[in-house]
Amino acid sequence: MQITRFISMLSLMLMLAAAIVIAPLSAQDRALPYWAALRYEQVNMRVGPSAEYPVTWVYQRKGLPVKVIRVREGWRLVEDHEGTQGWIASSQLDPARGGMVIGKGTAEVRAEAGGSGAIKWRAEPGVVARLKTCREGWCEVDIDGRKGWISAARLWGSQPLPGDE
Repeated sequence: MQITRFISMLSLMLMLAAAIVIAPLSAQDRALPYWAALRYEQVNMRVGPSAEYPVTWVYQRKGLPVKVIRVREGWRLVEDHEGTQGWIASSQLDPARGGMVIGKGTAEVRAEAGGSGAIKWRAEPGVVARLKTCREGWCEVDIDGRKGWISAARLWGSQPLPGDE
């Protein structure tokens, strides 16, 4: 009777310990790659996944979209729009999707999705936007409180990735 009780208690403790260990890991089960955006105005990119590694780049662009291609504990290996790769602490990334205007010349920001919507204004290459939704080759964007639609082909960060929710 005592042995059975002991085994039951031991089993329960092992299950609780496993749940404590597995819960944080499941938060990192998001498929790779996926999009994220820089959370702050200044974010350091490092050579490796630790504050012990040297800083290789300092981003000064809140909302800049990055592609997360690898996860290691509290760090993310990211790639920017120029193909530069490095490690950024996960606390410095915002899971909300962002986009950046790319290509030659200004991008038309329209009142509706599709090429026939009225042009509200034009955005220069390098302008960063918060992506709301993308459909049929157009993305709804919010640029500093101004809303409209931009062709997905003109936005780095609009391409669907396996880890996007």
